[in-house]
Amino acid sequence: MITRRHLFFNLSIILFPWLSLIFIGKSNFKRYSVAGVFIIVFEIFNHLYGNKKKWWKFYDKKDFFIKDELPFSIGPYMPLCMWILKYSYGNFKKFLFLNVVADGIFAFIMMDVMKKFKIIRLNRLSRIQFFFYIHYKAYLLYGVQYLYEKWRSRGRKIESLA
Repeated sequence: MITRRHLFFNLSIILFPWLSLIFIGKSNFKRYSVAGVFIIVFEIFNHLYGNKKKWWKFYDKKDFFIKDELPFSIGPYMPLCMWILKYSYGNFKKFLFLNVVADGIFAFIMMDVMKKFKIIRLNRLSRIQFFFYIHYKAYLLYGVQYLYEKWRSRGRKIESLA
């Protein structure tokens, strides 16, 4: 059974990040959503693997992917990725810096906050290992966006020739 604290937490990490996308703009949403969807799907597989390896532990008694890991995948991950791409795509150093800051805040500060509120704690990973676990996906995100941009520009060139 999910506690009220956990339910409120899950709803807030899903609703607030997605509501922020109202301000990203329709064209930016379309531009970065392909990479965002890819990273959500990839993150779901990562969460399933991490759950199987018991890298973290949720405080609610019964482990259940939908109430535990899934809100992290569909909640803050895609909107944050889209915002970071919006403000840094085309400048790889800036992109990496923003990702290091965001991943560092999550791994070293937010995990302590979530542990204090008895939501989740790291189990078989140190904080630095957890940081690398969440950070390596930034390179995939940038690569997928790069390939998508290349594909889009190729399609525009073909249209202009016709």
